[in-house]
Amino acid sequence: MIIESKKASFSIESGLAQMLAYMLGSPIINKPTFGMIATGSEFIFIKLVKGDTPQYGTSKVFSMRNPGNDLYDVLKILKKLIEIASV
Repeated sequence: MIIESKKASFSIESGLAQMLAYMLGSPIINKPTFGMIATGSEFIFIKLVKGDTPQYGTSKVFSMRNPGNDLYDVLKILKKLIEIASV
């Protein structure tokens, strides 16, 4: 799991290229690599599957400003990632 944090004044998208570079540098090649970019009020998760042609996917943007507060969803995802990592 790789985490990239940006100032709240930056867009989440501004950290995507840097995050993917970190993820591609991970020595683990037989399992997906997961990442999270956070600004303090917004969060996005990234999954990278390496191979001949690396492929990545992103989650929706989770925001603490959304009705219902997406922070609980973010915490559920982090808990699931911990479970995956310990397998």
